Amino acid sequence: MGEQQYVKFPQEVIDEYAALGVDLPALFSAGHLGTRMGVEILEASADRVVGTMPVEGNTQPYGLLHGGASAVLAETLGSVGSMLHGGSSKIAVGVDLNCTHHRGVRSGLVTGVATPLHRGRSTATYEIVISDEDGRRVCSARLTCLLRDVRRGDGAHIGTAD
Repeated sequence: MGEQQYVKFPQEVIDEYAALGVDLPALFSAGHLGTRMGVEILEASADRVVGTMPVEGNTQPYGLLHGGASAVLAETLGSVGSMLHGGSSKIAVGVDLNCTHHRGVRSGLVTGVATPLHRGRSTATYEIVISDEDGRRVCSARLTCLLRDVRRGDGAHIGTAD
């Protein structure tokens, strides 16, 4: 986990958030849970979010990737896509997550790819496909986020100055 990795965002998106005092790459490179689990977001836009997570350290008692770990990766990727779709005036809040686990993984790295199924004014739904290093599907997930307006006081939670 060691070295800090930064998320790749389109420059216009970085500039939009920077004008609000938000360091977008740093915001989505950390996060206590994602950091502990080794989640790294490699690519991010409203059209596609890609991230990885190691299996090691994220297993259940049988030595397989924990289903909850797959859920964390899926919700992280779908939430980033939803937030980018909503723009700087919205906050994306997950309201429904569904995960179907297809096969067990004992080692290596899993990769998740989130793509939009629906992008509306008040909700966004993303499909997240998690695969093993051989490209085999490990998990299919779907996340719906509520897109609500940013309120006074939200800044402390999203890295802005009030």
